[in-house]
Amino acid sequence: MKKENIVREKSFDFALKVIRLYKYIVKEKKEFIISKQLLRSGTSIGANVEEACAGQSKKDFIAKLSIALKEAFETRYWLKLLRDSEGLNTEYISNMIAECNELISIITRIIKTAKENLD
Repeated sequence: MKKENIVREKSFDFALKVIRLYKYIVKEKKEFIISKQLLRSGTSIGANVEEACAGQSKKDFIAKLSIALKEAFETRYWLKLLRDSEGLNTEYISNMIAECNELISIITRIIKTAKENLD
């Protein structure tokens, strides 16, 4: 039986939501700059989680997850900026921010645990 990986699943699902939001913003709001930044950082979280899972060492694993964490913080910033500047459905954006906060929390705990077990 395959062991589930919550952070992989959540970051992938989050990336799909980011892609859908990006498409909506470009089509309906004609906003191209911030939405592109959101697309880049929001999909990068999961990509770096995937790279971390294939890490060659514990240090590599921590380094890739640290990048994923930075991308999550950046994504949260872009979501807040879009919420407050573009008049988007604030409930939807707020839910995405909450999901992003959850990813930040999970990734932070994984990094902390990995660092404690480094030796």
